[in-house]
Amino acid sequence: MNRTSAPVDAPAPGVWEELVTAALLGTERRTPPGGAPGREAPVALLDAAAVETVRRRAGLRPARAAVRPEPAPEDARAALPAAAARRLALLLADRGGAAGGRRGTAPDLTELLPQWLAAANARGFAAPAHLLPALLDAARGRTDLRPAALAFAGPRAVWLARLNPDWRFALRATPGGGAALPRLEDEEQTRRLWQEGLFAERVALLSALRDRDPAAARELLVTTWQTERAEDRLMFLDSLRTGLGPQDEPFLEQALADRSRNVRATAAELLSALPDSALAARMAVRAGACVSVDRTHAVPTITVQAPRECDASMERDGVVAKAPAGRGERSWWFGQLVEAAPLATWSGRLGGRTPGEIVALPVADDWQGELHAAWCRAAVRQRDPDWARALLGAPSAPEAGGPGAVSLAERAKLLGTLDAAERADWVAGFIAAHGLSEAFQLLGVCAVPWAAPLGRSVVDALDIARDAGSYPWSFSGVMGLAERCLDPAEAIHLDGLQAVPDESEHASPGAGGYWAEAFQRLVTTLRLRAAMAEELEG
Repeated sequence: MNRTSAPVDAPAPGVWEELVTAALLGTERRTPPGGAPGREAPVALLDAAAVETVRRRAGLRPARAAVRPEPAPEDARAALPAAAARRLALLLADRGGAAGGRRGTAPDLTELLPQWLAAANARGFAAPAHLLPALLDAARGRTDLRPAALAFAGPRAVWLARLNPDWRFALRATPGGGAALPRLEDEEQTRRLWQEGLFAERVALLSALRDRDPAAARELLVTTWQTERAEDRLMFLDSLRTGLGPQDEPFLEQALADRSRNVRATAAELLSALPDSALAARMAVRAGACVSVDRTHAVPTITVQAPRECDASMERDGVVAKAPAGRGERSWWFGQLVEAAPLATWSGRLGGRTPGEIVALPVADDWQGELHAAWCRAAVRQRDPDWARALLGAPSAPEAGGPGAVSLAERAKLLGTLDAAERADWVAGFIAAHGLSEAFQLLGVCAVPWAAPLGRSVVDALDIARDAGSYPWSFSGVMGLAERCLDPAEAIHLDGLQAVPDESEHASPGAGGYWAEAFQRLVTTLRLRAAMAEELEG
């Protein structure tokens, strides 16, 4: 076939698609552009395609060169020790962790990564550059890792996130997508960012300023308060929790008249945390009028007369008028009044008694649960350890937490008002008296690593459960906590628990093997944590 025998006109621009269509359908069904039907049509098609190919190649204009990315910012923090860097690589490589089922004796590295990151951040180390992608991938899959991972990754996390959309969470987590806040001493730049910045930038600015100069942060907020959206006012108001003090009261009093119910409620909550505020005094009068001591009984007894209405002044002070489903209105209003009243009110109102003596008084007409629950919330809000101790009671008490702690969640919150050592001692006593069945939530509020008495009480309780032939998987949550929270120095006391115990006739089948594995994994994990700490020390 003579491919040069048929003259071919140059195809018009954009005809390439027509040539492709003709080739696919065949020249018998579709005449190629610039050609004629017949035997020479295939030749015309090939010639036209050759011409079009040359034209397209010759006519391609060079594209403008892409802008080269700015160099990654420097990270001035200390370099991670080589052994610690190798450990981090291993922790990041174990992305899947235990896939379910029987874990065996191997430590769960995915659960150790948060602890490793916290320790590295506490020591001020910079993340190795070559591990940043794996670190961001890990944080992408686990939201609980993100704060610590991004802090460890430093400024380069934002730089990388701008290059890879898979890591865009780093831009959202960093106020303003990594935009640096102005120096707080630069009042002009600070005010400009407050007035013109994105919402996330403004939140970050207000929080940073509140940490450093609470009064200046409040004054900055006042300048635009009236023009802010309700949802933004709520977020900004919440930042006042940091450094909250009496000087914030006038502004918060004004916020009680806000058109947003949520803003009013938050302002009232903040004011009630200031025992000397006018709102606290108003709540003390209202709550005090509802509670008295009846001395006509053989034992002085607290009596309650709940409010019969929720008037406009109560609503203005943050009392929510509409009760939730299943709650009586009067008890709902009463609980809110007691919760917001200063706890110092009750000693004077109830005969000069101490918190412990007040909590020990009987309460008439089934009001004890409501009254003590409200005192629990007040103790947590006002961070009052004396009232928290009274409401918790002795850890060995039959009611396992005292009359005021009506739930494990409230006990955990009350424990949060105590210092770390006292908290650990109380939980250790609780476990010694009541075992581990209700201790999981309480253990979660204890400082890590656990104090020696608390750690030994947990191990002793696990040993008792093992000897009793209990189901080991019922204690898997506590065992997992022990792996992360027990002091690594306790590993030397656990060697005797790693053997498979003799199973009694009442034991669960196979329980001994599971218990042995669990204790072996605990010891292995504790030793690994000790090695991790040594590596970070360099």
